[in-house]
Amino acid sequence: MTASDFVDSVSEANQTALSRLGSSKLLYAETEGNLDPEHVLRAAAVAEDAASQTFEAWSDDEADDDAADLFATVADEEAAHFETVADELDDPPRAADSDVPAIQSVLREFEETVERAGGLVGRSLVAKKSKEQYTGYFTGEADPQTASVFRGLGDDVDTQIDAAVNLVNAVCATDDDRDRAHEAASEAIQAAYEEYTESLEAMGVNPKPVC
Repeated sequence: MTASDFVDSVSEANQTALSRLGSSKLLYAETEGNLDPEHVLRAAAVAEDAASQTFEAWSDDEADDDAADLFATVADEEAAHFETVADELDDPPRAADSDVPAIQSVLREFEETVERAGGLVGRSLVAKKSKEQYTGYFTGEADPQTASVFRGLGDDVDTQIDAAVNLVNAVCATDDDRDRAHEAASEAIQAAYEEYTESLEAMGVNPKPVC
């Protein structure tokens, strides 16, 4: 299975979740209905900070050297993403000041390299959807500078997806390994989707798209 085949397979298995996470309702869910620039930026800051903490912890206790190096790189990138978003805020929040996103809670339970590699793919696919929504939101707010910032962060996520799939190929020696990586990717995506659904339903909003 090629790198693109793995991404395609994960995306197909989670088509509904990824499609809805790529809808305009995503930011409404992430901001608990407070859809203004301040709250959108604060939600983005928490997500980036939580991701940085997750991948830093992975790097610290990862036995596979190549995987540890990648996790450290992603942690640094996410920390830089946090700082980029934080520069747009007067009082940027940290992940410790709020609930950890569900997807990060799930990722932090993964201890084996194969699961972490797959989890990184899943998280990156979710992050790609969110970056697209942030970009679209600030474009709609007639704020092309901030939209460009999130577009650039999305480019970084594209690179992370490629690196994560390369790691899957490197650490999965058997079909069973690949299945476990696939399952971990799906578990991460579904955690994000369940949180999205629960947030919208708590506000009386139908998470399904209006046809």
